Amino acid sequence: MTTQEIQSIKLRFGIIGNAPTLNYAIQVAAQVAPTDMTVLITGESGSGKESFSKIIHALSPRKHGQFIAINCGAIPEGTIDSELFGHEKGSFTGANEARKGYFEVTNGGTIFLDEIGEMPLGTQARLLRVLENGEFIRVGSSKVQKTDVRVVAATNVNLLDRVQAGTFREDLYYRLNTVPITVPPLRERGEDIYLLFRKFASDAAERYRTRPITLLPDAVPVLTRFRFPGNIRQLKNIAEQMSVLETERDIDARRLAPYLPQEQTSRLPMLLGSSAPDGAAGYSERDLLYKILFDMRRDMTDLKKMVLELATGQRPHEAQELLRQNSHLFSNNNTAPSGAFDNREAAEYFLPAAPNPYKNEPTTSYDDETPVEDISHETEEETLSLDIKEREMILKALKKHNNKRKYAAHDLGISERTLYRKLKQYDLEQV
Repeated sequence: MTTQEIQSIKLRFGIIGNAPTLNYAIQVAAQVAPTDMTVLITGESGSGKESFSKIIHALSPRKHGQFIAINCGAIPEGTIDSELFGHEKGSFTGANEARKGYFEVTNGGTIFLDEIGEMPLGTQARLLRVLENGEFIRVGSSKVQKTDVRVVAATNVNLLDRVQAGTFREDLYYRLNTVPITVPPLRERGEDIYLLFRKFASDAAERYRTRPITLLPDAVPVLTRFRFPGNIRQLKNIAEQMSVLETERDIDARRLAPYLPQEQTSRLPMLLGSSAPDGAAGYSERDLLYKILFDMRRDMTDLKKMVLELATGQRPHEAQELLRQNSHLFSNNNTAPSGAFDNREAAEYFLPAAPNPYKNEPTTSYDDETPVEDISHETEEETLSLDIKEREMILKALKKHNNKRKYAAHDLGISERTLYRKLKQYDLEQV
């Protein structure tokens, strides 16, 4: 497809920008449009996925048929089957008459299913049958009906993650993903951000009958560097806000800054598996905690070896100073990840007994005849099995809370359901 053809499509559908990723997505949409292949459009919320579904429909042989856009996340689970496939009179409470569904109404046209990842599993099975055989059954009916509808789906989530989580059918995913189109987020489109801002500012000025907002040279890089988590929708809102609220039409970086909110998401490292299903996230937190404690124990072993070397070298004062400098390793007040277990208990399990450098004890004389414990061969004798440690933590939490599992689960940082599963796993149900 030539550059002129892509520009023509942009003008026709009001798409602004010259980013290579955007042009490629438009090219794929135009190439697949004449076919009847199912298309899956992926991209962040607000990135303009619906525009691509309209391109596919308008450039296809179905362009004279009906086009319907449906947000699967906005339809209640109890009524989505009726909305999509229709129902018979009396099939459920409130069904006072028979009703045609979208797949029946748009026969010969195109259905755009936005947020397909929110579709219930039961509806997914019905949709798969439509895609494979062109057949559907109304709710409350046993009659199989035929339909000739092209499906274009869109999602702002990773459907493969949903498949692994068991909330999206794997066969439906591969049936939808015949031709994938990825819409780039606004932050990856470079100079397109400023072009879109000028377009939105011009539209707002025409709507509110005022002079368009203009960004001064120092404000342009501030705008283009912003990440825009809301993508094009957020940029449009900012342009309209400024058009209404700003008395000055020429905006510098200082006046622009208040309209670009600070991102609320934390930039701290995320715990492994934090988006996993119930139970998996807690397990990852426990793994991370154990790793920290094992590392602390290794540090303790190294420290004791250093103390031994200093002591045998007739340098007791240096040894005491070293212990004082590293006293934080012996303290039971170290901070551990919240929701795990008490730090004092962690120390009892993982840290070896250590002398308190601040305790008033008689000064020990180190001479050649004084026997010194040789711990250079010391190794970690405790088991490193996570299962054993987990079992011990569960027993300790139950004992601490007099076998009240609700409080024990809260103390361990896991759900009650996960705790019951662990009790069964470790044969502790009778505890």
